[in-house]
Amino acid sequence: MADEQQPLELFRFADSVQSVSLRVLPDKVRVAFGREYREASLVVASDFVSGQVTVMVSDEEVDEWERCLEALEREDGITWPENDRSAWIQVIPDDPVEVTVSDSPSSQVAVEVPIEVDEHWLEANRARLAEVRRYLAGRPPSQPARDLA
Repeated sequence: MADEQQPLELFRFADSVQSVSLRVLPDKVRVAFGREYREASLVVASDFVSGQVTVMVSDEEVDEWERCLEALEREDGITWPENDRSAWIQVIPDDPVEVTVSDSPSSQVAVEVPIEVDEHWLEANRARLAEVRRYLAGRPPSQPARDLA
């Protein structure tokens, strides 16, 4: 049996006590409404509450995450993904960063997690996005894109 691809993190907000991340399972693909979706886990880990919810992520939502990172760089709050079919996160770039995970379409549970991110959190999340995009483009993770020019 072929080895399954390890989960790829699209984003991670973390400090020494708690974290919120999205782990994409690149080999778990489903097609719905003419669009591919990859299974992912939205994961909350803290001393107080820990849990995860399964979500389906499209390539378009990966692109939407880049726009969210741009908004966060401008210190604007974001909600991702912008749909009503699955759980979602809201991020407010305050001190500390406030990340709310809401599973309103299913369990109707929401958890707000204040996270003291380090100064490189935005760059680290851009690198995670690039890693996921490399995989989606058919290149293994951590294999740099070749310049075809």
